Amino acid sequence: MKKDEPLVELQTRIGFKVTALRKESGYTRRADFADEHNIPRAQYARIEKGKARLTLQTVVKILVIHKLTIEQFFASLPKEPPKTARSSQRPRGSR
Repeated sequence: MKKDEPLVELQTRIGFKVTALRKESGYTRRADFADEHNIPRAQYARIEKGKARLTLQTVVKILVIHKLTIEQFFASLPKEPPKTARSSQRPRGSR
């Protein structure tokens, strides 16, 4: 296991949850959500993709927007990073 692997896994799980929260709030586009809540679009896209190193300030902002406590948010994270379509495909040439 690489030393930053647990961090990358957590970022991916957080991104998945943030995406789900946005969609549950009725936003189909990241850009619309980011614009309405004064979050830079590029930063918000990185958060949802699990590529952003989140600050506490950003986490709190997201929690306030969705009216969640930190306990509710972290308790509701998926237990594992979601499988991507690419990772669930068989390697070429295997059957």
